[in-house]
Amino acid sequence: MSGYSRRAKAILDKIDQLASISETTMGITRTFGTPSFLEGSRLIEQWMREMGLQTRVDAIGNVRGRWVSPCESAKTFVIASHMDTVVNAGRFDGPLGVIMGLDLLEQLIQLGQPLPFHIELIAFSDEEGVRFHTTYLGSKVVAGLFDDALLNQKDASGTWLSEVIQTMGGDSRRLKSDAIAPQDWLGYFEIHIEQGPVLYEKAIPVAVVTAIAGQKRIEITFEGMAGHAGTVPMAMRQDALCAAAEFILSAEQLAAGQTNLVATVGKLVVANAASNVIPGDVVCSLDMRSSDAAVLAWAYQSLQDTCFDIGRMRSVTVGWKLIQETAPVACDAQLTNRLATAIAESGYDVIQLVSGAGHDGVPISQVAPIAMLFVRCFEGISHNPLEQVELADLAAALKVADQFIKNLIVD
Repeated sequence: MSGYSRRAKAILDKIDQLASISETTMGITRTFGTPSFLEGSRLIEQWMREMGLQTRVDAIGNVRGRWVSPCESAKTFVIASHMDTVVNAGRFDGPLGVIMGLDLLEQLIQLGQPLPFHIELIAFSDEEGVRFHTTYLGSKVVAGLFDDALLNQKDASGTWLSEVIQTMGGDSRRLKSDAIAPQDWLGYFEIHIEQGPVLYEKAIPVAVVTAIAGQKRIEITFEGMAGHAGTVPMAMRQDALCAAAEFILSAEQLAAGQTNLVATVGKLVVANAASNVIPGDVVCSLDMRSSDAAVLAWAYQSLQDTCFDIGRMRSVTVGWKLIQETAPVACDAQLTNRLATAIAESGYDVIQLVSGAGHDGVPISQVAPIAMLFVRCFEGISHNPLEQVELADLAAALKVADQFIKNLIVD
């Protein structure tokens, strides 16, 4: 077994250890602030401390390990990903980048070579936004972009975010001081599974990310009139579910006709559902993504118009509420070119991909140059217990990341 394969095996072992910590016995669920989340946080902090890093947990629950450069004017290069999960998650989404970061730092420490910049490894506390329905809590704090209004967000049990921070041992008054000042950043690097099928289909282990798609998430309500399924004539119905169904197919059709747009309705709630009742109230979600801001804006307006047109035609009242939006983000050209060079120098084809999924690099990009490396995953499956990464692909990613960091040090 080669050196990279041995390192990859050790990474997989740590990923399995972290995956064993879950709120549920089926799949992996480790959401922000829960006992399982805190147990996972302690394990990651222990790994960092054992390596000799200056380790701390900040106010929002990010686990941070720092290796300090002797240079007085040194800036900070951040290697990071997230440690929280969606419900019923796989092992690799997020933790892969954190644990690979541990390995990269371990190799550098063993070399004993003083660095011209600080390196801070961060396990972000909340990227997925499962508990409080607002993404990037951890990285927003590090970027200095946390909005204090978020402290009043409540979870499903009615618990405020501010209360959860306090329960975890944090202090919401310290959130601003936990940021890395914009002038102190050298850059940001994240390793992540692709969460898509391109690398799997091409049988290529890694790719460089050029951009992260912008997103808009909308909640749509259709309010018609419930009625008896056997007595209301078809032409006289105000069927909220039929209106929603027509809209869902319209969204699919619109996105299918574009090359840089996806649209998904992933949630549909039918109030007081019964087989013999005409649906009177329906709520559905809409998730739209594109790396082109103009395309995203056009699609948003087009589908909003279509939705209200369907409501008028079917005599159904429509409510449209924008829940969340992020602008498309371009990865830093210089860092991305350096990453592409590292891929080529490591002997692999250079594939460029746009990430349709959001990542912590979105808020970080507002204060620092960012770069991302994608790693092939089985059939592109993610947010699913079937997530899988092959040992050989991890070894390839390590080789590329080593070369990337080496080039940064030399430059």
